[in-house]
Order: sequence, then C-alpha cells, then structure tokens
Amino acid sequence: MPIPVALVGGLYAGARADAVDRLLQRHPGAVAIHHAIAAGRIERVIRDVSGVLDRAEVRLKHDCVHGTIRELTQFVRRSPDTPLMIIDLWDSVEPRPVAEALARTGRLRLTCVHTALDAEHLAVDLCRGDRLCDNGQAATPGDQRHLAEVLARQIEYATSLSLHGGDADDTELSTAVLAHLAPHTPIVAVPDLTGRVLDVHDLAERVDPATARLPADRQTGEVTTVVWHRLRPLHPGRLFEAMEELVTTTVRSRGRFWLASRHERMLAWDAVAGAVSVKDAGPWLAALPEAAWDLVSPTRRAAAALDWNPIIGDRVQHLVFTGPDLDRDRICALLDSCLIDQGDILPGAAAWARYDDPFAPVLNLEDRA
Repeated sequence: MPIPVALVGGLYAGARADAVDRLLQRHPGAVAIHHAIAAGRIERVIRDVSGVLDRAEVRLKHDCVHGTIRELTQFVRRSPDTPLMIIDLWDSVEPRPVAEALARTGRLRLTCVHTALDAEHLAVDLCRGDRLCDNGQAATPGDQRHLAEVLARQIEYATSLSLHGGDADDTELSTAVLAHLAPHTPIVAVPDLTGRVLDVHDLAERVDPATARLPADRQTGEVTTVVWHRLRPLHPGRLFEAMEELVTTTVRSRGRFWLASRHERMLAWDAVAGAVSVKDAGPWLAALPEAAWDLVSPTRRAAAALDWNPIIGDRVQHLVFTGPDLDRDRICALLDSCLIDQGDILPGAAAWARYDDPFAPVLNLEDRA
C-alpha cells in the first residue's frame, strides 16, 4: 500500500518548520524528512512530533530532487508502516519536479503540495530582482534563478498555502496578494490530507500556459490585477519594444499569446520582479490536424473551446498583470498598440512571416521538431 506523502515547501525556513510541526501534531506517527544545504554540505534530518530521530551528513549522487526521493523510498522500505511522510523541502526547491518524481516511484501517494509563507516578507520578496545565488539560497552551483520567480512558482503550484509571522497588517496585505496570484488556492492553518490522491498531470495543467487557471480582473486595496484578452495577432517588433515597460511597471505577469510571425505556435509569457521569460508552448490546437486532437488532454481541449473563434481557432491574447495600483488603461492601451493594424490582417500569414522578429534568437523555433 503506497504511503501518503505531503510536500511542504517555501523560501522561508521558519514558516516551513511551523507548518511541518502542525502536520506532525495533527497526524500521530507521521515522520518528516528534510535536506538542508549549507556551505557545500547536505544534512539529512528525520524527525517526528517528539523531536529529531536521525541526523546525518549525506551525499546525493544526482540532483537534490531525485536524491531526496531516493532517500525517501529507502526510508519507506525500512519503515513500511509509517502513516504519513512529510517532505520538508529546502528553501529554493520548487515543488513541481519533486511531485512529478514522487509520482514515478509508485511507492508513494501524494496528498498535498503545501507552501508556507512569511507574511512579513512575502509582498517585498515578490518585488525583489536579486538572484538566489546572491543571498545564499541557490539550490545548486550555478543556480541563476531569481528569488521572486521561485517564490511565485512555489505559490502558484501549491494546493494549499499558509501564512506565518508578521503582524495583522502583514497578514492582511499578504492575503490580498495571494488572492490575486493564486485565487483558487485555500489559505489554511493546517493542510487538509483527507482528499483524493493528487494527480501530477492535473497539477501541471493548473499552471501550464495552455490550460492555466489565470486570475481575473480585480482590485483589492492597493493590489490590482489587469486582464488583457484580445483576438488580433501581435506585431513582434512592437511587442518587443513594449516589454520593458510592461515588465518593470508590474510585479507579476503571465499568460499565453500569439505573434503574427509565429501564428501556428502558442507562446508563454512569464514575468516577475522585472525578469521576463518568453517560451514556445507548442502548437495552437487550431494548427493541428483534427486527428491529433485526441492526443491532447481533455483539459486542453476544454480550454481551447472556451477561446474558440471560427476564423482563428483557439489563438488568443490572454495576459494577466498584477501589481500595486496598476494603471489599467495604460497597460491595455500599450498592448493594444502592439496589435496588428486592422488593415494588416487581410494579407495574412504570408505577409506576416516577413516581419522582423526580435524574439527569434530566444525562441529559435526552427530547431524544434
């Protein structure tokens, strides 16, 4: 019988420890395993509600994620009657690769992905442009990820969130921020482990650009979310020139879009704290032969149906921007100015392909199968 596993992650060690302690107290017999990385050393700590059961320096032959899973499965073999395993992830480890590695073992049953957050620091850290390596939180040598991007992924992939520390004002602001970034994710004192076993494919579809459950337009105090939803294609050069303003005047933005010069490909927009990534997310469903539609998930087909247009299919501009006191009219006007002019639509793809495309060095779609 697979052992239930709860993932607890987040950049804040104190918040994670608090969340793990609550789970240990709620579930008698549960055991938590944590790998701490410091000064090139990896220390494994196993504990239960009574305290530390084992502490040892270990060598993970591969990356931290797969090494943790390997050690966990070895522990399960030695203690097959453990009612609950809690993986206390190290600061900057993102939960998705761990969850997907867990699913491949067949020995473990994922029950929750929980992110514990520090209410005092959350809002500020989402705006920080520094890299993890600059403050000692890099997971591996050469880790160039930004602190804010990791924090955003930890929040948006989780099935539940908790807030720790800070005062009432910190909690109020953090709650407002989370309502914009992860509006469908509950904020709880202790994660609920009584639901169905989590399917990592379902978890991935909650955040992948083609199927993501993006936030809606809303205003909560100073926090604003602006949704830009259009049908006309974007001019690659105009959008490239507008990107700096769009990214530097907002805190978090994401979504899917299409360029006139790449009309068959869905592109993914992902930006936080001034760092932006544009990636190829595969073909639009409308660009595939109908016989291939059965090869994509029902969720993908449902998402495409919501955006379907008889002329352009599921091609859509759907970008979401969040930040303090955003100028909704300015953001929408700027993006609208990047759209292909009405008169330029008639020439169609043959003419669009001749546009200069400053995204080419990044996307390099020619090398894709």
